[in-house]
Amino acid sequence: MASRSAAARPLLTPSPPRCLATMSGRRARGPLQRVQRRSRELQAQVEAVRAESAAPAAGQRKALRQRCMQLKKLVDENRNALHDLKKADEPAPVGNYNLRKEEEEKLLLKLSQQLQKLVLVLDQDNVTTNYAADEEHQKDPQTEDANEEEDESEDEESSEEEDSEEADDDEEDKLLDDPNVKECIAVGNFNAQQEGDLTFTKGEVLLIHDKKADGWWVAENLKGERGLVPRTYLAVHNEDGESQEQTEEHIEVVDETADGTEIKKRTDSHWSAVRRAITENDTVEVLATIGAVPAGFRLSTLFQLLEEGNQFRASYFLQPELTPSQLAFKDLVWNSEKNTIYPRPTRVSLIVTLCSCKMIPLPGVSIQVLSRHVRLCLFDGNRVLSNIHTVRGTWQPKNPQTWTFSPRVTGILPSLLDGDCFVRSNSVSSDIGILFELGITYIRNSTGERGELSCGWAFLKLFTSNGMPVPSKMYELLLNGGTPYERGVEVDPSISRRTGSGVFHQFITLKKQPVLVVKLRSLSAQSKDILNLLPETLIGSMCYIHLLIFYRQILGDALLKDRISMQSTDLICNPILATFPQLVDQPDLMDALRSAWADRERTMKRSEKRDGEFLKSLFVLVYHDSVFPLLQSTFLPDYKWAEEESEASRWKAIADFLKKSRENDGALQYLLSPENTHRAFDISELAYDFLGEVRKNNPGV
Repeated sequence: MASRSAAARPLLTPSPPRCLATMSGRRARGPLQRVQRRSRELQAQVEAVRAESAAPAAGQRKALRQRCMQLKKLVDENRNALHDLKKADEPAPVGNYNLRKEEEEKLLLKLSQQLQKLVLVLDQDNVTTNYAADEEHQKDPQTEDANEEEDESEDEESSEEEDSEEADDDEEDKLLDDPNVKECIAVGNFNAQQEGDLTFTKGEVLLIHDKKADGWWVAENLKGERGLVPRTYLAVHNEDGESQEQTEEHIEVVDETADGTEIKKRTDSHWSAVRRAITENDTVEVLATIGAVPAGFRLSTLFQLLEEGNQFRASYFLQPELTPSQLAFKDLVWNSEKNTIYPRPTRVSLIVTLCSCKMIPLPGVSIQVLSRHVRLCLFDGNRVLSNIHTVRGTWQPKNPQTWTFSPRVTGILPSLLDGDCFVRSNSVSSDIGILFELGITYIRNSTGERGELSCGWAFLKLFTSNGMPVPSKMYELLLNGGTPYERGVEVDPSISRRTGSGVFHQFITLKKQPVLVVKLRSLSAQSKDILNLLPETLIGSMCYIHLLIFYRQILGDALLKDRISMQSTDLICNPILATFPQLVDQPDLMDALRSAWADRERTMKRSEKRDGEFLKSLFVLVYHDSVFPLLQSTFLPDYKWAEEESEASRWKAIADFLKKSRENDGALQYLLSPENTHRAFDISELAYDFLGEVRKNNPGV
């Protein structure tokens, strides 16, 4: 960020008045043109002041402060003149009059803020200079007249008190400048004067991340908002009762997301990940400083949530949910007439298709990108309301700024690349929508450090202000920089800085902004019936939806149909129920199950495809002949995200096993072969404890 120190220069002399028309008879300038020309002159003078303030000469700060004040007065006068302008006053038609006037207003406001900051810095320096001069004056008693001894003694007494106070102030200043002191309290109100500043009020506790030498420090408030604050407004925060009250406010705060959605009651489980994405930003700052990534990139918020545990994974939301009485299941009800589970309609039930991402900034050569992907979830402006689903994008070397999804492949499309996603939720929130976070997994070439960055995010609200669902159509969503809890951050601020003031330049700049293109698709009656068999809240790939329905039907049989007593809490010996949730979090194993089922389905008769009980029994056989042995195989490496070598090794092991299973008409021969080894396991790993699953997923139960 540019230095905010200042230097002096001779006082500003107002520019001479300009003629309305030249002697050559050229058409007179309109009022807006005159204001614009004056703004350019003032901008040049402000830039000159800022450029010369890098190395201020001693004793010139007072003159420089006066010059800044005079410049600010001229800028404010030009702003007032701009406010008074009307389109009717123009001697000739002016295209895009309101847009030009708005751009001029932004420029003048920026100049005024820059000058005001220079004045603040100079005020601070003048206080320090005057204090030093007073101290020298107090140490020179020979300059006092003998007839003023009585006054001098009184002055000495007062100076001793002042010295003690100043000594305390010096100690406090030293403590404040100590890099180990991170918490400060505001001693006054401060309003942000330009983009990147942080507004705060008196008494507010701030966490300091970087104490810059120019007096503008990087701070974060209790809401997680981050920006520059002036050092002169801060004091060391003492740990007392007040600080405890301030800390308690951290749990429940009110904020707004970039689209204006109100944020209420942030929970610690979400907020801890958000704070890490904002505060542990040193890596991103280093990468941005060396030009490896744009300034709007952040640590991925949704990746941080996934790393916290299983509460944001699909396996969590597959588990049945108990009613408040804990005597029945809320989202799993048996239909004895049709001998299956009841379908359950939800408020949100739709299909979203990821089409493409355009104009995504390219990372620098110092990092290697391992994965480009989009993570999506349901979001209400405050909390994540569903599992976090990941879709990996593909790109072409000729056009690396464009990501696409659902590429054409030979054989089955990997679920990780499938851009067609189902979305279900029964949340009654009026602000519910889909949060999309574009991300990259990278490795630094110099250090080998791996990381996950957000390349921008977008929020698509699913209901209008009157509660109606948004129309099913194509949406082109502009991406925001920062995290979903930050406002006004651009993905790549350099694009806006290079923009001209003309309409054509604005249009070109808009075309350069990163966007995500998605399509909301309405459901047919048949698609609704299929989705209604799934859990009330879930996001996943459309390509394996039939496998999830098999799991739900088998779950209904075990928990509702075959149990001797509904009050029984005995363990249920069922390897599919015990292990299927593990598959959902490992896309390559889900693909293996899809492939094995597709092979078996091709051999079925039409009558068999209509028999639900036959299909369930056949699914059980396919499961045991395909993915179940793989879960215990020592040849299958652990699943690791975006590790090319690990992914290749896993897929080779999966493909070899499926091939042998097809050749031998089952997995039995493979399991009995001495060449193949499997991990030891306990019988409890094959038993399904539904109460234990509910306890893990809902700690309050």
